[in-house]
Amino acid sequence: MNEPNFESRNPPAVVATGLTHRYGERTALQSVNLSACFGEILGLLGPNGSGKTTLFRILSTLIPADEGSVTMDRLDLASQRDQVRRRIGVVFQSPSLDKQLTAYENLTHHGHLYGLRGETLKSRNEANLKRVGLWDRRNERVERFSGGMRRRVELAKGLLTEPRILILDEPSTGLDPAARHELAGVLRAIRDEGVAILLTTHLMEEADRCDRLVVLDQGKVVAEGTPLGLRQQIGGQIVTIESSQPQRVAEVLRDRFGIESPVIDQNVRFEANSAYELLPRLQEALPDLLDSVSIGRPGLNDVFMRLTGRRFQ
Repeated sequence: MNEPNFESRNPPAVVATGLTHRYGERTALQSVNLSACFGEILGLLGPNGSGKTTLFRILSTLIPADEGSVTMDRLDLASQRDQVRRRIGVVFQSPSLDKQLTAYENLTHHGHLYGLRGETLKSRNEANLKRVGLWDRRNERVERFSGGMRRRVELAKGLLTEPRILILDEPSTGLDPAARHELAGVLRAIRDEGVAILLTTHLMEEADRCDRLVVLDQGKVVAEGTPLGLRQQIGGQIVTIESSQPQRVAEVLRDRFGIESPVIDQNVRFEANSAYELLPRLQEALPDLLDSVSIGRPGLNDVFMRLTGRRFQ
């Protein structure tokens, strides 16, 4: 599960092996292996404290790993950091726009930091603002833009150097559903141009739109695969029972039905292949203990709970 995966038809863009990083005595990453291919969106999914921000910092060249190795576009991150920086684009979670400048001016000043000038900079400004659907509003101040539009300007900045690898930290955080949908469409178009995209997220909706996921928990990779493939690891339906006595419910399920059901957030949850057929029997066996029963299709949150025994926070 924790080995690099090269099943994609495209060549690998990023390969990380044995990544370990510590902050004092706390281990933030422990022997993490992963790979991402060109023309692919790889989501790094995990709750707060899972290690995904540390992984983002390592991949974006902000900090070195204590142990392990990373190659990016066939370049060694440790020994060829400057060359790697010329191949990647980075979009941070924290805003980095000057709201008093226009979208075009923000890109221009960003380009100057990378030594871009003249017609080259002008053509790239135009191309990338068109890519994110903001060319018609290039001369408006960013302070007038919505949150989703500002994120698209940030994305245009990250693309200005024509990176082969694009790394984003929580790109949809704070956006409304419509803005998230628009941003996802832009990212898919960039992926289709052959760019490798790696993004960190704690949002299940955003994770479901990725081509492949690496699920992190407490600094370790606990699952890897496509969103559909991960959900298919859970058979049937998910049954959730709400009760004022969840431990007693769990005992009855174990003794009467042979179902091992953990109590998570005062709810009893388990997997069942024929949940609807089981429901009358549950009502008979637990007449005074059921407050409510719900049956649903498994999602990524259920995958995480099955792997860790905890709800994704």
